[in-house]
Amino acid sequence: MRLRKWTDGTDMQAGHGQADYWTDDPRGVAQAVVQRLRLLAGEWFLDLAEGTPYVGGVFGKHTKESYDPIIRARILETEGVASIESYESAFDGDSRRLTISVAINTEYGPATVQEVL
Repeated sequence: MRLRKWTDGTDMQAGHGQADYWTDDPRGVAQAVVQRLRLLAGEWFLDLAEGTPYVGGVFGKHTKESYDPIIRARILETEGVASIESYESAFDGDSRRLTISVAINTEYGPATVQEVL
């Protein structure tokens, strides 16, 4: 698996040749998980079916029991992810933020993902 690195958030790293890419690295798989979690369903014009269904399945009057399986499935469908070792999510109703902490096994080793959505 080869994936272009991010600088500090979502900007693609450039100008460093091969050092700009994760190649067969668990950190690259973790970055791919974050990319997939950040992509909203219908946001990518080339494939409107791609993305995480936050509006229809996660945010709103949905419970932890209904949105956790959606997010876990999205993680497991990411290229390079072999399994989820641990998963935690917490919703803060005041700030309307969902925090996800995941430890995954990848084809290249273990990785962790911490994301606030």
